[in-house]
Amino acid sequence: MEKQSITIYDVAREASVSMATVSRVVNGNPNVRPDTREKVLKVIEKLDYRPNAVARGLASHRTTTVGVLIPDITNIFYASLARGINDVATMYKYNIILASADEGKHKTDAVLQSIMAKQVDGLIFMGQHVEDSTRKELERGKTPVVLAGTVDPQDKFGSVNIDYVAAVKEATARLIASGNQRIAFVTGSLSDPINGQFRLKGYQEALSEAKIAYDESYVFETEYSYRAGEAVWDAVKRAGATAAIVTDDELAVGFLNGARDAQVKIPEDFEIITSNNTMLTEIVRPKLTSIAQPLYDIGAVAMRLLTKMMNKEEIDQNTILLPHSIITRNSTK
Repeated sequence: MEKQSITIYDVAREASVSMATVSRVVNGNPNVRPDTREKVLKVIEKLDYRPNAVARGLASHRTTTVGVLIPDITNIFYASLARGINDVATMYKYNIILASADEGKHKTDAVLQSIMAKQVDGLIFMGQHVEDSTRKELERGKTPVVLAGTVDPQDKFGSVNIDYVAAVKEATARLIASGNQRIAFVTGSLSDPINGQFRLKGYQEALSEAKIAYDESYVFETEYSYRAGEAVWDAVKRAGATAAIVTDDELAVGFLNGARDAQVKIPEDFEIITSNNTMLTEIVRPKLTSIAQPLYDIGAVAMRLLTKMMNKEEIDQNTILLPHSIITRNSTK
């Protein structure tokens, strides 16, 4: 059966229970015997049934709707990606359901289930990484999924990114060429593959090629926020660093202002390169040198890749890496 043809009646018939019982299981009603609940849940998973929040029975068996899950709707990085997604979706006559998960694992899974319940034809997932529980939810259905600005080391989903290893390696090498030997790596959680497996690797490779020993005391993990950037400045300076790679622009702005509040001259006494090249890099003074990701293009290409998957078109490659560059401004010499 096609995904869209599965109804509550199909589940009830397969599980040999009433539709009312299926409804109680789906809605978490406690008045269901444990063995019956388990039997119904197994059938739900087998048939890939999702409670339908969209009118069924369309002749095309399609909703022409795409779900977009975003971790932080206030973050300019994700807003820029979403703009590219929306423009291509409009071009191909798809509607967008945009939902924010605020980077919490449990909320991400709940929001994801809510989106899938609307019987979307495809999903674009944005976030620092894919948790195991989220991966299980994404994999259990037949809905095409594309990751945008999100890496999947297992390469089980379509994805659109830049080469984060090469980008950070190039940025770090630039700071080394400027005479810096003690370079801090200021990042979000290293449990996120985009940071711990890709960006950190680029940082380490640049140090290795310059014959500089990697020192964990120059790696600083924090949350992605302005306040966190301000707060981490003192620790970085105490470590003796003379430059920093920062993996998020809002974090970098806080870091920059922390340095300036300490009367440190940028870039004369300390150099900074950030990672996303959002408008924040040009609002601050001095303006921030940044790795430039083609954010709009990442979103647009992700949506185009998803349309190909949904329409079962031929796809040359599922993992797409777009070119990056480094925009030199006033936070480096």
